[in-house]
Amino acid sequence: MTPRITILTLIFFLAVGASLFIGPTNIDPFSLDETSREILFSIRAPRVIVAVLMGMALGSSGAVLQGILRNPLADPYILGISSGASLTAALGIISGISFLGTFTIPVLAFSGAIATGSLVGMLGWQRRGLWPERLLLAGVGLSFLCSALLMLLMSVSRDEGLRRATLWIFGDLSMSEWPRVPYGMAFVFGGMIVAGLRARALNALMLGDEFAHSLGFTPHRERVLLFVAVGLMTAASVSLGGMIGFIGLLVPHMARFFVGSDSRFLMPASALGGGALLCVADLIGRSILPPMELPSGVVTAIIGAPYFLFLLRRKNVLAV
Repeated sequence: MTPRITILTLIFFLAVGASLFIGPTNIDPFSLDETSREILFSIRAPRVIVAVLMGMALGSSGAVLQGILRNPLADPYILGISSGASLTAALGIISGISFLGTFTIPVLAFSGAIATGSLVGMLGWQRRGLWPERLLLAGVGLSFLCSALLMLLMSVSRDEGLRRATLWIFGDLSMSEWPRVPYGMAFVFGGMIVAGLRARALNALMLGDEFAHSLGFTPHRERVLLFVAVGLMTAASVSLGGMIGFIGLLVPHMARFFVGSDSRFLMPASALGGGALLCVADLIGRSILPPMELPSGVVTAIIGAPYFLFLLRRKNVLAV
């Protein structure tokens, strides 16, 4: 298993390096002038780090959710967390709220995500535990509600605010800045650590609650911990750069073909794959039609949808 993780790690660093040094303006890392240094450290580096954090959060969250919900089509956005974040972020963008400067929109998005996630958790709680079916239905219902309110808000907004909100919702990384990186790292890595520590419990949950009980785990407690980890990672991801589709759904399936279904290996493999894929998507989005940029969420959907349809033709794509 170690050689496969090593290969994934090499692919990850190649994608990060390409995203740093290739673009509308190529940068030679061995010959940096003042302009190249400014582009590299002030513009591209924070953007690439944000892409890595978002991709890691979405990839590992998708792997966890597909396990605790025992649903191969689950992804981090199925619980409605992203819709709540998008609603509060769009409200801030369209209304011009700026009480925290550049942190205003990320804080609003994170607050909306946490509020929605908490409501989903309360609705999914029954008989002293979180139930996968109730979580799924609560997330879908709240997602539709928040999406409807978002469409209502955007339909009555001004053109400038509407364009900015639309770009953010579809995953615009062009506004990435260094100040956003520390808090993003704290929440993303915090969620990944919690999920990683419960990897054995997640393996047991995928085989059923009775099997998990027989191994000494408490299914409801483990689901709460894993749900909190997913909520933190998803909230941080959406607050950093908007909604990025297909990474949480597609990458865990790709990683599962490569390293198997053991969560101890699947979660780090999904994190590396998600970070690499979003870096590549961001590179394509800012390089294909310069000076115009395509939102990264659009690129990941264009790449991910055909490949996922291809994966559906394999019998074991539905095995979690």
